[in-house]
Amino acid sequence: MKTYIKFLINLFNISFFKIFIIFFTIIFVTNILEQIEFFKDKDLSFFNIIFLSFLNTPSILFDIFPFIFLLSTQIFFIQLINNNELEIFKYRGLDNIKIIKILGIYSFILGILLVIFFYNTASVLKNSYLLIKNSYAENNKYLAVITRNGLWIKDEINESINIINANKVADNFLLNVSITKFNKNFDIIEIIESKKIDITSKKWKIFNPTVRKNNSQSVLNEILLDSNFDLEKINSLFSNLSSLNIVDLITLRKSYMSLNYSVTDIDSHLLKIATYPIYLALITIFSAVIMFSIGYQKNTFFKITLGILLSVIIYYISNFLSVLGTNEKIPITLSIFLPLIILSIINFTSIIKLNEK
Repeated sequence: MKTYIKFLINLFNISFFKIFIIFFTIIFVTNILEQIEFFKDKDLSFFNIIFLSFLNTPSILFDIFPFIFLLSTQIFFIQLINNNELEIFKYRGLDNIKIIKILGIYSFILGILLVIFFYNTASVLKNSYLLIKNSYAENNKYLAVITRNGLWIKDEINESINIINANKVADNFLLNVSITKFNKNFDIIEIIESKKIDITSKKWKIFNPTVRKNNSQSVLNEILLDSNFDLEKINSLFSNLSSLNIVDLITLRKSYMSLNYSVTDIDSHLLKIATYPIYLALITIFSAVIMFSIGYQKNTFFKITLGILLSVIIYYISNFLSVLGTNEKIPITLSIFLPLIILSIINFTSIIKLNEK
């Protein structure tokens, strides 16, 4: 590797580390405050609150890496400009395009490493965080999971415990459902089987159920069952995909498909992860082009403020398109690739103008 490439990469790493530490500290402190608020009525030591905050911080950091890369690139160029090193590189024949190329390629490689190592580690920590926090939540008496055998729900309500298994979910209905009702001592009260249950509200409508109770069996037209769950709540329980590593996401996707459950959120999440290195590289190039354009004309405060403003705009545009994709207003691939395409066009036209100068 040539000396000037090593120098540029080392300088970028230093800038990246500085911004990373700043964001880590802000998120960590904010997390501590959130945990204190959540556990204010719980008997939990301050050490455990700090531990929970540490577990939750990496997954949040992963989501804001585009901000970190953009600001790191700005700090990188501010240092080059303040030390007149950019002029030295120009005299040595290293033009602007080559510097951008080096930063873009390095950011792409760094993005791949972050996805492989940082994301998977952060997801494991996030999963541990959720497990610990949920054990203190008021709703820990009921839960839902998806396995190869379908959707399983444990629901404690009206002094009974219901264990529910459904083979499929279609629109507002659970299909091929078995419900085993227990008392508090886990003695079986009755078993209800039905081909179809309407779960649009927390008062389920069970159609043509077969009820087994006290060694007798009866078939009814319709019965109602109180539950802590409705369709919206079941959907929300599986929305925190950041707590699953890539292998778990793929496994969950297969389970969703076997259940006839929508895989839109998972596909969107996996596509985001797959394109993340490209996104980080484009953000870095975008920031570099801006710095080449205004580097000598504005003060440091203006550059940093502009970087933060652009970060927020890019974030909200990407998030808005992502929501449209997961809500199936636009195709998922379009919701993920459109911001990348827009950034690519902006970068390409800006680099052409920069090269002409």
